[in-house]
Amino acid sequence: MSAFAGLFLGGSIGLALGILLGLLQPVDRLMEVTIEAIRPIPSIALLPIALIALGFGYRMEIAIVSFACIWPVLILARAAVREIEPRLMEVARALKLSPADRVRKIVIPAALPRIFVAFRLAAGIALIVAVTVEIAINPIGLGAAIMAAQQGLQADLMLAYLIWIGLIGFGLNAGLNLMQGRLFGRAALVRDRT
Repeated sequence: MSAFAGLFLGGSIGLALGILLGLLQPVDRLMEVTIEAIRPIPSIALLPIALIALGFGYRMEIAIVSFACIWPVLILARAAVREIEPRLMEVARALKLSPADRVRKIVIPAALPRIFVAFRLAAGIALIVAVTVEIAINPIGLGAAIMAAQQGLQADLMLAYLIWIGLIGFGLNAGLNLMQGRLFGRAALVRDRT
């Protein structure tokens, strides 16, 4: 499904940019206006441009979903990196870790609980945007099937599709919750309650 591909692609881009901007304050200040100008654009508003550039199909839908998923992951990853204990970064400098090792050994492990929250948020957005794109313009997928059932006056089939979409969202969130719980144990539960 395009929601999963868009979540993976947009989440990866958002994570990389969030870590970069969280670590490099001058780059963050330089890019702040650009990010804040692009971020509020509704992903659905990009449909005409994406349709011209990519045509109908999954590529167009994945591009729109990716755009929507970049922002929550970027913003939460950037905030998570900024809130890393400064002493950890001092230890990394004292150990003379390379920038790549610093990110891999200190930044990502310290920010990972909040990064999981970002991906859980982005997963819901991905599903919403994917179904909306399919309803609005893409003639394939569950959203298009809902529209076809609506046009055929098949209320029972529409309800079945809606329940299926809800189950997909529930399963995706439950999977991410399970992974978060396995990786962080009780600490993940405590952070979720706050």
